Amino acid sequence: MFVITADQIDSRHDRDRAGEMIARLAADFGPAFLLPPDQTSGDEIQALLTDAATALDVVFALHRSGHWSIGLGIGPVRVPLPHATRQASGAAFIAARAAVTRAKKADARFALDADGSGATAAGASAGRAHPGLPAGAPILAGAEVEALIATVLLLRQRRSPEGWAAVDLLRGGLSQVDIAARLGITPAAVSQRIKSSLWRVEEAAHPALVRLVEDLEQTSTETDTAG
Repeated sequence: MFVITADQIDSRHDRDRAGEMIARLAADFGPAFLLPPDQTSGDEIQALLTDAATALDVVFALHRSGHWSIGLGIGPVRVPLPHATRQASGAAFIAARAAVTRAKKADARFALDADGSGATAAGASAGRAHPGLPAGAPILAGAEVEALIATVLLLRQRRSPEGWAAVDLLRGGLSQVDIAARLGITPAAVSQRIKSSLWRVEEAAHPALVRLVEDLEQTSTETDTAG
């Protein structure tokens, strides 16, 4: 499973943003959460998911807001689940705590942990292999997956407000001609904004990131079962 723990940046000098962020996540991703996202200690948010693609999308949404250090924990969670996320426990929650602690000092304000050790490397398990890899090893270690996700986050961070406006409309299904009409600019200007935003680079990388995160989750689950 995937646990996201997000801690508000410089909360002592800012208002509490947890409530509004939780409401936004619930509106955008509600059915994907195993339990509703929760505000835990002070200004901290926790969320629990089983889908790697949605977990990454939640990380991206939190990062885009610019107000959170984000830890992604990967691993098993104790079942049956309680009634609230803040009452849940398990290796994925421990991993998310280790990750968010490191995220506070990371350039992208993001970190990933797949075993709760803070080392970001998923454990090995018997009976599983990839070509050219030891049995049970993930395709890439957690530290390597973390670095790739952080690279995409930093790419998105450099995107201008104008670039985001074009990208959001493009993701909403509008053609570049329709986007131009909506924004009151030429189609050529829309094309330039999309190119400058490196949106296609992000879109091309996303499936690979999802696969790598899924692989870490599968490896951590097999390790827990084998143990």
